[in-house]
Amino acid sequence: MRDGENARGTGLTGLRRHTWWTVPGMAVGVQLLFVGEWVLDEDVSRWARGPAAVALAVEVVASAVLLTRRLTLLPGAGASPAARPPVGWLITACAAGTVLAVCALAVRNYGLWAVAPATVVAIVATYLAPRARRPLIIASVLFALLPGGVVSLATGDGDPAHAALFPAGLVAFTVWVVLGPLWAWDTARRLDEARRLEAELAVKDERLRFAADLHDIQGHHLQVIALKSELAARLVAADPERAAAEMREVRQLAADALSDTRAVVQGYRRTTLDDEITNATRVLAAAGIDARTSLEPATVTDGLPETARHLLGLVMREATTNVLRHSRARHAEVDYRVTGGLARLRVSNDGADEPLDTARHTGQGTGLHSLGERLRVAEGELTWQRDGEHFAVTALLPTGPATEADPAGPGTTATTAADPVNPGKGAAR
Repeated sequence: MRDGENARGTGLTGLRRHTWWTVPGMAVGVQLLFVGEWVLDEDVSRWARGPAAVALAVEVVASAVLLTRRLTLLPGAGASPAARPPVGWLITACAAGTVLAVCALAVRNYGLWAVAPATVVAIVATYLAPRARRPLIIASVLFALLPGGVVSLATGDGDPAHAALFPAGLVAFTVWVVLGPLWAWDTARRLDEARRLEAELAVKDERLRFAADLHDIQGHHLQVIALKSELAARLVAADPERAAAEMREVRQLAADALSDTRAVVQGYRRTTLDDEITNATRVLAAAGIDARTSLEPATVTDGLPETARHLLGLVMREATTNVLRHSRARHAEVDYRVTGGLARLRVSNDGADEPLDTARHTGQGTGLHSLGERLRVAEGELTWQRDGEHFAVTALLPTGPATEADPAGPGTTATTAADPVNPGKGAAR
């Protein structure tokens, strides 16, 4: 027997070898020991010994092949073709078992005739689902009462109870001894398969997390770079100096994007809500959007765990990117407050121009749906709603046991940045 590929390196090699020696090895050994001894007994008639010897050799080989194949099957394979026993070998085992049973019964050996048939019944049961095994086992045990009992009554040897009950008990015992180790083996295989699937899911989850972080970083930076590049192109004739300043910022943003991407690859980068709120108001103001912030407490880091600051920072970044990319907003509002052990971040704008259920909101590992999943894992919640042209994203996260912030007045600031294209307009911050 060779260990299967799935057993290598998983700690199942020893168990598989032990199960092979216990199940196929025992089935072969028992038949060779008891039936073989009977075949070699010179007191047994030659007409019975000859066919029995051939049938024994065939039965031993067929039993070893069928049980070894059973060990290679994944548990729960069901009715798939791969889970079915080799029909040719199964028919061969049944025929050889029948010959051995007839030969033993012909000489009234009531303790031996059921050995081969019991082995065949056990082999068939190993290929069946638990619900299908029970009727087969019960029917086989009941049927085993008949041949020996009938022969004993017909010959009048005075031992019908032993002739009927011993074969039935032998069938039940053989099935139990064969199915027990196989059940343990199948359980170990299921656990190993579950562990393998868990490892694969962990890898996939990490890939999705990395993709989401990369999307949040690159999408935001590229959107701001596109915005500032467009602004510089519009200013190049009217205000070359301002256009050059915008392009210097584009260069800096590109460098920042590269640095952030490298940090994500190395697993060190953590977005924070503080930085994202500051960055959002600056970027929105540059886009001519009146961006107002209301913070309570005034410092958002007060009592807020690092993980919560990171997640809320991602929400702030995604919401800002969506405002720049998918809206015609003239006003935006950022409201952050801690009440009742919950940190609440709400980002709204007045320029929604697409329905909620558009491609930008369908979660394929990125965007609001992806962030919503991450907040739910952290026992938080992310919702968004549209009312006419108004669109709002709201994130809730528990602040943790030591997050009760001191009540402070709302830190609301307003800063106006001139619109370089329409100097009469301003953006509040």
